[in-house]
Amino acid sequence: VAWPMMICIALGSLLVVSNAYLTTGFSSGTKFPFLRNTGFLGVGQEESNIQNQRRCSSHSLSTSRRYNNNVLLQMASTIDVGNKEIESPSLSSKKPIVFFNSLTRSKDSFEPAGDVVKMYTCGPTLYDAAHVGNFRAFLTYDIMKRVLTYFGWDVDHICNLTDVDDKIIKKCRAQDVTMKDLTDEFETKFFQDLQALNIVMAKSYPRATAHIDDMVQMIQDLHKKGYAYQSDEGSWYFEVGKDDGYGTKLVNLDVQGMKKGASGAGAQRGEDAEADEYDADKVGVRDFCLWKAFKPNFDLEEASWDTAIGKGRPGWHLECSAMIHHYFGDDTIDVHCGGIDLKFPHHENEIAQSEATTGKKFCQCWVHNGFVNIDNEKMSKSKGNFFTLREACPKPAEVRAYRYLVVSSQYRNPLSFTQAAMGAANGALKRLDAVRANIEKAVIAGGSEESETTASEIADTLVPKELANFETAIADDLSMPRATASLFALAKAAEAEFKRVKKAKKDKDENSPPLDVVGLRAILDAILKMDAVFGIFYEVPAFTEEEKEEIAREQMPLVVPDEVMKLVEERVAAKESQNWELADVLRGQIGELGFAVQDVKGKPPQVTKLAN
Repeated sequence: VAWPMMICIALGSLLVVSNAYLTTGFSSGTKFPFLRNTGFLGVGQEESNIQNQRRCSSHSLSTSRRYNNNVLLQMASTIDVGNKEIESPSLSSKKPIVFFNSLTRSKDSFEPAGDVVKMYTCGPTLYDAAHVGNFRAFLTYDIMKRVLTYFGWDVDHICNLTDVDDKIIKKCRAQDVTMKDLTDEFETKFFQDLQALNIVMAKSYPRATAHIDDMVQMIQDLHKKGYAYQSDEGSWYFEVGKDDGYGTKLVNLDVQGMKKGASGAGAQRGEDAEADEYDADKVGVRDFCLWKAFKPNFDLEEASWDTAIGKGRPGWHLECSAMIHHYFGDDTIDVHCGGIDLKFPHHENEIAQSEATTGKKFCQCWVHNGFVNIDNEKMSKSKGNFFTLREACPKPAEVRAYRYLVVSSQYRNPLSFTQAAMGAANGALKRLDAVRANIEKAVIAGGSEESETTASEIADTLVPKELANFETAIADDLSMPRATASLFALAKAAEAEFKRVKKAKKDKDENSPPLDVVGLRAILDAILKMDAVFGIFYEVPAFTEEEKEEIAREQMPLVVPDEVMKLVEERVAAKESQNWELADVLRGQIGELGFAVQDVKGKPPQVTKLAN
């Protein structure tokens, strides 16, 4: 009876996770998505299956299915240090947060209009798999949402899916597939990649085609107010000349110097601006398309709608504004996020058409993330220098490393995607994993009543200091490099404590204090609390048979044949006798048998299996 009780005491707040079964926005009884990142819920690869997510993508979830953050906040509210609890200052009152606001070009205090943050983010166009550059944006949204939740805010997050546009139509014709089949395929891959990266899902992922009526109504409203007109060929345009501030809200645009086609979606989406055939008969060179009239030689019947404003399909810019209006109403939304390349024309056009429709400020705070670069160039499909998540990170460890690489960076700065950067990220995760595993073993082995009452400088001083530094960092425009420094300060302290005790044991120093179990437990609790934001402690789910086999291989214990172990032992003896030539011969023989041996200072040599 005492042993299980001792484990419960030792693990402290970790066992809260086992009770974290909540009804979320996906299915009854689903485990709370945030808590998957602790690693104590298992793989969790079926937590939010794709079919449930697809149902969510077509409509808004009811209030009763909104994310419940109570368990996450319960975990974040206190840090268990044995016989004491340190209350998190973040939950006694909501901590002031500042974000760099593209609208004001400065860091602004984030002040939502209500108790629930209205957050909208631009999603993918479902004509191809998203690349790792795209996922920097989605990981930035994830960190922002986690930080807001950490500090006690409920977040109502909507992320759109563009399932009708020129590129989708072109690909359907090229591959002779239906638009639904094509977009369903890439929607599924998108959701799988979100899960693989441990991204907390939005409340809803509405498809553009589910909101055609909203878009038609918006165009009719704009027409009544004098902002929209219909061309001779039947397309509808927003008349930019009626908007005095156009092109100056998020960028400093030379509106007088704009050429024809510059306000179309083409240049924004990696195509030639002149390729937008719908620019042909618009009135002003800056006017942008709201509704594209049906063209029999290009459009698909399934990608066209017979409406009160004519047969056709929506323009790209209109989609987001119409969906925001549908889900959030006419009120100003709190935050809108996207890549820096979306500032113009997409986000400027959203502001113009939305504010012209409602007469109110569209969005209070605009947050834009920087590019991911390869060879000092922006990663993009138009340049052909992109990699999908599966291509760039074929192994589960590499997926986690990419998440760490992104979430530990400053989101507004460019990020270089290189082998060296990924290697460093992978090494950092291995170090953190080792620290966490060692602390868990020590806490279980050292959990006793005597240790519970032992004073701990780590628990009393270091942990509160680094948690305060961490919270200050994440509240300051998501300063994740500083937050990462606090995380590693805790890891370094744990490593130093283990090293101290090991040295004392080696030196047979009986006067040295025992292992600071209370301090180590406080470090573990603090690391897991920080991980509510980082989201790096989780198991990557597998979706294909190849991925499942790769995970199985990584998790399978290495079995080293006796013949190889004998050669390893002979090599150790050869090195001890300084017979370097023999040691090299034995290393070669080990290699011929399909294994590699690596010397580790102060430890037995490490034996690994060579790749086929």
